[in-house]
Amino acid sequence: MSLDDLYRETILDHYSHPRNRGVVEPADVSRDGANPLCGDEVRVTLRARDGIVEDVRFEGKGCSISQASASMMTEQVKGRPVADAARLIAAFKAMMHGGAVPTDGLGDLEALQGVRKFPVRVKCATLSWITLELALEELRAAS
Repeated sequence: MSLDDLYRETILDHYSHPRNRGVVEPADVSRDGANPLCGDEVRVTLRARDGIVEDVRFEGKGCSISQASASMMTEQVKGRPVADAARLIAAFKAMMHGGAVPTDGLGDLEALQGVRKFPVRVKCATLSWITLELALEELRAAS
């Protein structure tokens, strides 16, 4: 099995069996994001306690890349310090725009690096991440 095949399987698994789909109740912040060019939509809700992302979930509709990326994102961010989540967002966005993958790896998120060969699809992969980034900014502003 090639690396591309493995990556495709990972994306399809997260699309078919999304992790953390739903709404955090109660949420500290809820943020919507959309890509009007392709119709992808996402809502990210999260709750933070003592500087830790206690829970994060997503809802939305869109292509397999946008939905799989949101699923992978929630798995990577849940339980991490908010500052780590912000660093992960920056690392993921850098990877999607041609930067190097961090030496500590990104886990399943590395499956999305092939998307950068198709610039129009990068927006699909980064939609939930940009939405999370805005949610974290709102959370910081409120505290």
